[in-house]
Amino acid sequence: MAPIHPDRPIDETARPEGSFCARAMVQRVRWGTGLTQDAFARTFHLDADALCEIEAGRTLPDAALLAYLQVIEWRPEAVLDALEQGNRTI
Repeated sequence: MAPIHPDRPIDETARPEGSFCARAMVQRVRWGTGLTQDAFARTFHLDADALCEIEAGRTLPDAALLAYLQVIEWRPEAVLDALEQGNRTI
């Protein structure tokens, strides 16, 4: 069996038009931030092991994580502000 390389680029041309690839979406969002898996997980309060499993294609993210990732992609600064505010009130 070939080794799994979670940071290997995904060939978007190999998937059928209109299909959704959760692994590709997760990687795209993380890569857009320029962060490693560990740094992304720490920054956005995610489980690093779960993130690795998703990017490796061994598990699928739930709907809540997909929605959270979309917000991170669209407005990362808003997410960071909200997380910072939450840390101050705890």
